[in-house]
Amino acid sequence: MTIIGPYINGTAIVLGALIGAGLGKRVPEPLRHNLTLIFGLCSMGMGVVMTAKVASMPAMVLSVLIGSILGELILLEQGINKLASSTKGIVERLLPFKPNAHLSHEEFLAKFVAVMILFSFSGTGIFGAMNEGMSGDESILIVKSFLDFFTAMIFAATLGVSVAAIFVPQTLLQLILAYSAVMLIPLITPEMRADFAAVGGMLMIATGFRICGVTMFRVANILPALFLAMPISALWRMFF
Repeated sequence: MTIIGPYINGTAIVLGALIGAGLGKRVPEPLRHNLTLIFGLCSMGMGVVMTAKVASMPAMVLSVLIGSILGELILLEQGINKLASSTKGIVERLLPFKPNAHLSHEEFLAKFVAVMILFSFSGTGIFGAMNEGMSGDESILIVKSFLDFFTAMIFAATLGVSVAAIFVPQTLLQLILAYSAVMLIPLITPEMRADFAAVGGMLMIATGFRICGVTMFRVANILPALFLAMPISALWRMFF
């Protein structure tokens, strides 16, 4: 199977960052704000479509509940934040800070790490990569590429072309997930795949709410639900 979604997504980040760095402060603040809300709306819309494909509602709900409890207990989101923060030294060596009238050195690094988490560890990206590996459908990552192109452009207007470097960890993570998921194809049924897609849809809805500032779902703590969705789906059909 040929995996193309991660490469498309990485290219979109690089192009968006280059254009955003070139535009700089010429990107109006109202446009930045409204585009962010539109990103959240698109994420929720995709989530609703994916959730509607559910084959077993109880399996979907159980996966989200148990996965979220597990994520909260192991403090997954906090761990991801710490892992990303520990890369500040590497970022500082690879991307020397250029003086900015609006950002201090520490603010630059903090924002860069936050953007790296946003791109690399989003529920949409992780679900999209796994979904392409199992189904060959790259549409989720292509839609994410549209969103990431404009997001990278907006952040690069402030942080500069350094935002383009984020394509490296994101592409590597998505490729690992996609090719790992390829190996699951012989083991899964259409119903398991549908329930997996529905759980991914729930993550995308939660992501949309967070982007829009409606409520700050700890989306990373829900990620274990993706890995539980198919086993729970199979067990539900076996016993019920």
